[in-house]
Amino acid sequence: MKPPGKVMAVDPGERRVGFAISDPDRKFAFPLKKLERSTQVRDEAFILALVREEEPVLLVMGLPLRGLGEEGESARRARAFGDWVADVTGLPMVYFNESYTTKIAEGLLWSAGLSHAERKSRRDALAAQVLLTTWIEAGCPEVQES
Repeated sequence: MKPPGKVMAVDPGERRVGFAISDPDRKFAFPLKKLERSTQVRDEAFILALVREEEPVLLVMGLPLRGLGEEGESARRARAFGDWVADVTGLPMVYFNESYTTKIAEGLLWSAGLSHAERKSRRDALAAQVLLTTWIEAGCPEVQES
């Protein structure tokens, strides 16, 4: 039986985007890199290089939902960014609730005793790892439930 293939998580932000990758069997998630958002051309080059390097078969885009699960302006921007990333990469995209991933990542980094600069440099990729781990633990749903 062929493994399902690696999944790349994308944790979008206004200034930075975190990336994480799963193993081919989708049991573990690993932080990858962060993108300091710039021009669309540079962002596209960064994302395409990462996809070529990691060879994911699916993208999981973080969707920031409000407290009761409803979508607001942040979710609209995440969906627009996700649609753009899916178009650029040609990969299928799944949206998944990413609420609190950055806060969880910050807490983990804080408890590890890292300095502010070290936390800032690792936070976004770790938030993407939290997102991907949560998606895996939820049974790798292929469709965002509304």
